[in-house]
Amino acid sequence: MARKATLGALAAFCVLVVVLVVNTLLVRPRGAVTDRAPAVVAIDRDAAARRLGDAIRLRTVSQGREAPVAGEAFLELHRLLESRFPRAHAALARETVGDFSLLYTWRGTDPGLRPILLAAHLDVVPVEPGTEAVWEQPPFSGAVADGFVWGRGALDDKVSVVGTLEAVEVLLGQDFAPARTVYLAFGHDEEIDGLNGAKKIVQVLADRGVRLDFSLDEGGVIVHDLVPGVRKPVALIGIAEKGYLSLRLAVKLPPDQCGHSSMPPRTSAMARLAVAVQRLEANRMRERIEPPVTLFVDALAPEMSFPMRLVAANRWLFRPILKFIFTTGRATNALIRTTTAVTIVRGGVKANVIPCEAEAVVNFRILPGDTVETVTAHTRAMLDDPGVTVEQIEIANEPSAVSGVDTRGYEALKKTVRQVFPETVSAPFLVLAGTDSKHYAEVADNSYRFLPVRLGPADLARIHGADERISVENYEEVVRFYVQLMQNTLSPEAVGAR
Repeated sequence: MARKATLGALAAFCVLVVVLVVNTLLVRPRGAVTDRAPAVVAIDRDAAARRLGDAIRLRTVSQGREAPVAGEAFLELHRLLESRFPRAHAALARETVGDFSLLYTWRGTDPGLRPILLAAHLDVVPVEPGTEAVWEQPPFSGAVADGFVWGRGALDDKVSVVGTLEAVEVLLGQDFAPARTVYLAFGHDEEIDGLNGAKKIVQVLADRGVRLDFSLDEGGVIVHDLVPGVRKPVALIGIAEKGYLSLRLAVKLPPDQCGHSSMPPRTSAMARLAVAVQRLEANRMRERIEPPVTLFVDALAPEMSFPMRLVAANRWLFRPILKFIFTTGRATNALIRTTTAVTIVRGGVKANVIPCEAEAVVNFRILPGDTVETVTAHTRAMLDDPGVTVEQIEIANEPSAVSGVDTRGYEALKKTVRQVFPETVSAPFLVLAGTDSKHYAEVADNSYRFLPVRLGPADLARIHGADERISVENYEEVVRFYVQLMQNTLSPEAVGAR
């Protein structure tokens, strides 16, 4: 009997191995995908780089929701765009929304076709005081030096504003006439949630009965050496974004529980708050591997090394291993769970005084499938302390819907990536940060988030950090991408098969 059981187990093991290997071999590396090569477009990359630098020099900074708007800087940027892109401003209708945002309309010849919208934002984040000296070039210099354009907005997100208008200017120079209408929407307050920019643009479009085939905003990028097991550059096309929630945890004790530090109570407000924070840190929301992460894994599995492909092709068995792989990196861990980040702790005014009050702010980026309500409930349950109050602060956003990957819009994005970046593989992606897409989704069938800037491991800290820059070569690629995307989505040839 023992021998039969052993042989049976061995046979089952052999079958399992065969199944795993066959599943893995069926996920083969893709052959070359051939698309008609894009027409050669003449772009003066040096002049284009200088125009981007001109826009970067204008300090269109969003300091905060309660801070004054840098109005004159935004108006100066409006004037700069008009002067630098005369063809676009002659052919497209431009209107100002919410005082400082811009909405352009390039009317198509076929009103029966649903329009698309290309979004970007005019504002940038501040430079952290005291860090100016560590920049290789001054943060608002717009310098073109050493093969790069330097300064705030080179990556986030004037590169997209100016790059889109460069592309329109190129197409108009070729007498291009779109069959499908395209809107260019440039909000002025994306860095502080877009309530007076993108949200008001959406209201304008909704009032006019506009329904978009798709919108495209920033979010995903082209990453190099950042996806485990994949050697090729990967174009991360955002099909969803996480939600946003900040909760304040507060402890307030009666006067007899605070005072002089020489006579401390059994517990203090600070200690009680520390326990609450530790409980949240120790009981984070559970990880989940589901769309859009499963779509991301499936798209990249053919490009992975054999061991990684084995795991990806057999998720039914190796899901725990896949979860472990994702949890080993900060960015990949954030793809599979609602993240918990303690960002502010306050309490006390003097070393020898025990405070009566203490508070902490915890920021959550919410995974699709979780909600503001479920995250708040989880927080209260984990604290299990009626003496710690939990209060929502700031504006919360639910996670976005997941846009389709079998649509004309997504296929056009993939095709454009193949044409302009032939060495790159595309994959659906969950955007970890927030974008104006959360507003444009109200009037769009699908919302995508992708800007073809190239980022390697050393470049991630440049976004909202020091030495923000883009290479002149990559900026030319950005312009070519927008030119090709508009040809692939707006031309009479592209829409003929609708």
